[in-house]
Parts: sequence; C-alpha cells; structure tokens
Amino acid sequence: MPRIALARASSLLGLTLVVGVGGCWSAVPAKPVADAPTAPASEAATPPEVDRSGPFETTASGLKYRVLRVGEGKKPAASDSVLAHYRGWLDDGTEFDSSYNGGEAIEFPLNGVIAGWTEGLQLIGEGGMIELEIPSELGYGAQGAPGTIPPNSTLHFDVELIDVR
Repeated sequence: MPRIALARASSLLGLTLVVGVGGCWSAVPAKPVADAPTAPASEAATPPEVDRSGPFETTASGLKYRVLRVGEGKKPAASDSVLAHYRGWLDDGTEFDSSYNGGEAIEFPLNGVIAGWTEGLQLIGEGGMIELEIPSELGYGAQGAPGTIPPNSTLHFDVELIDVR
C-alpha cells in the first residue's frame, strides 16, 4: 500500500501530498476542499485547547492514542475519505506539518495514509479529536520521509475529524 505524507510545500504552492511508492517520492496536488472550515488567522496556527490529562491507550498494533474530544458523528471506515485538521511533531517537539498553519483542513482517503492514521482515525467520530503516538512501524519505518521525517521516528499527531465522506 502506498504511504502518503501530509506536507505543505509552501504557502505559495498550496497543499501537496507527497506520495511514496517503493521508496520513490513525488508531489501531487491535493484535492481542493472548497467547503472546508477555515480558522481566523489568529487561530490558524494551533489546534484548539484540549484536556491532555487522560492516559494513553494502546492498540494491539502498538498505536498509542488519547481521545481529546469525543465525536458524536459517523466513524470512518478504512475505505472512506475524511476531512481533517492535524498537527504533527517528532519526539523532540519539532513540528513537521500542520494544516492549522495554512488555515485549511485537508481531505484524503483513509486507506492511502500511514497505517497509524488509518487505524487511529477509525477510533473517533466526526467532531472528535485524537492524539496519536505512532510507532515507526506504523509510520514511515526505516526509510523515514526524506527531508522531513528521520528514519525510525515515532510520530505524534493531534487530529480533528471534521467530516467522513
């Protein structure tokens, strides 16, 4: 299965998806999301404040997660596309990507992203928010994502599930 890294090339070029198949990486335009909610400029850089006092749970695959906000809407299946806002960072706190910085949520096929995202987003419903701690084997593994994510990196994400499509 191809892995898709969510990455912002630049504010001038807009949102791109970097697709890696068999170690080859290329950039392709993301699907435009005309009806995606956008945050005011003052709110665009960070996700909403949430309570992080709850413990992490661990799935059988090794994915660690903490539900930050329960979503009452539809839960996605791996075959669905979703509209989400997210922020990703490494163990050392370095942020490597964020839809909040651009002020636009992104739509993507859930079965086209790293395994940790596919598994993790199925745990919440629309309107929910989850914190994911994705071990390397459910992320980019030994190859990493050249220029962005070092090999064997644990990835951390805050993800708000806006819509299941």
